[in-house]
Amino acid sequence: MKQTVEIPKDTGKITLKKQGDCTYVEYTYDRVYKEDKKYNIPKRKTIGKVCPDNPARMHPNKNFSVFFPDTEIPEEEHEPKRSGCLRMGSFAVIKRVTEGLQLDKMLEKIIGKKSGLFLDLAAYTIVSEDNSAQHYPDYAYNHPLMTEGMQVYSDSTVGDFLKGISVDQRIQFINAWNEKRDHSEKIYISYDSTNKDVQAGDIEEAEPGHAKDGKNFPVINYSIAYDRTNRIPLFYEDYPGSVVDVTQLQCMLEKAKSLGYTNCGFILDRGYFSKGNIHYMDRNGYEFIMMVKGRKSLVRQIIDKNRKTFEDKWENHIRPFNVYGITVEDKLFDDDTGNRYFHLYFSSAKYAQELSEIEHRIEKARIALEKTFGKAKDIDPDYLRYFSPVYDNEGQEDQVLSGLEERADVINDELKYCGYFCIVTSKEMSAKDAITIYKSRDASEKLFRMDKSFMDNATLGVQSSEDAEAKIFIEFVALVIRNKIYTSLLDEVGKIETRPNYMNVTAAISELEKIEIIRMGNGCYSLDHAVTKTEKTILKAFGMDAASIQREASRISKALEGN
Repeated sequence: MKQTVEIPKDTGKITLKKQGDCTYVEYTYDRVYKEDKKYNIPKRKTIGKVCPDNPARMHPNKNFSVFFPDTEIPEEEHEPKRSGCLRMGSFAVIKRVTEGLQLDKMLEKIIGKKSGLFLDLAAYTIVSEDNSAQHYPDYAYNHPLMTEGMQVYSDSTVGDFLKGISVDQRIQFINAWNEKRDHSEKIYISYDSTNKDVQAGDIEEAEPGHAKDGKNFPVINYSIAYDRTNRIPLFYEDYPGSVVDVTQLQCMLEKAKSLGYTNCGFILDRGYFSKGNIHYMDRNGYEFIMMVKGRKSLVRQIIDKNRKTFEDKWENHIRPFNVYGITVEDKLFDDDTGNRYFHLYFSSAKYAQELSEIEHRIEKARIALEKTFGKAKDIDPDYLRYFSPVYDNEGQEDQVLSGLEERADVINDELKYCGYFCIVTSKEMSAKDAITIYKSRDASEKLFRMDKSFMDNATLGVQSSEDAEAKIFIEFVALVIRNKIYTSLLDEVGKIETRPNYMNVTAAISELEKIEIIRMGNGCYSLDHAVTKTEKTILKAFGMDAASIQREASRISKALEGN
């Protein structure tokens, strides 16, 4: 809340927890005794955060009123008024995309009257590249809205709305969204995951996990199934941070089956490689295309058998990816009933990169080891990977490192396999087809870059599990919309000779934000200036033109009469 109250004086139950630039106030509402550990574990909820300019006061959240119902919270200031200048260009495009995907009708059936606010929050995430509820009123102040009556809601109203989104509504949306897909069509689904930091609040799924950015915050895992054939996100999953990718895959496959996806194959990163997962896909009739991991000896065996048979032959060159490739049949596991198709590739660029990395590791180890010469201390065994140590007084307690001998056999063995990589498929196909389909998973990786970098969704600044679930739901819908904007711009660029630098999502939205309507003396809004050539090029990607903008401006003005 924007209002402030004094921090409660109950020092036995109040804890201050600093996270980044914020200090959160936590209330201990219970203590659970652990018999095995012989001590109490406190159960806490965040009730607000300390005012940066007054450490004796805090901004409360909804939990504060639960534990301190008798504390009076000052009345919130009046809701913000609307600007006399509204940025309508990006709004018009997002509205067009939303209607084209029928998201507006779908959400209205599921969310009800406030489905417009749901879509406005998605649009706010896309346009502002922000996901903080407290900043939404600033966006609503100077943009048209899909909310009924274009009403500008306060951040506390937005918070209440998020809490009101139920699990059933999220499930209904995923079911309805996937019902619209053509399940008879053969598709390839790219599946990948990331995680989101949780820096505040009491989130059940937030657990210590394997954060991909290396930070030490509790995380929620988040995965997306993406139809690379039709270029559209299908469904998402959020699950506890401690669950690893390889174990989550079978749950995802069951979900895909329940949503009607039986005539499909899955494109998977090496993180999902396991015998159990592969046999599970076999049993369910799913094809797969997967980067090989965990079978180093098998891959090396295939490389050794085929070395110097394809790396310098132009007929094996795969032009789009600048690699050389062949396909061989072999068993992946000893108990396989049939062969798999191993697509072996060699890349000169990958060779140079891996060679440089090995040389760097050797030099780093040499420098570190030479610093220990003449000193009686433990040596990091990782540094001895490429060297055999020479000791003075070897075998005695006071032995010290005095020299190094390079392990040429180990180094040469690693160098032999530089530049090679392998993709395995369940279905017979060419090496070119296999890498083309596998590389198409770049689209799902772009989705995560959109989500984290361009929509500020790397961190969830929420106070409860309900808020987190609702935000992730809105983020997924925003991702669907932004992905459609991305593919529409990409298709349009393919039709024109030049490749203008404004035909990407971020630049296009920046240009569209320049299309403004201003409130005139009679209270009506009208276009501030004509649509520019650049804006017309962007609009064309969505089947729109200057006349479309003029009609939308008139509709917005009429909707705001007397508002």
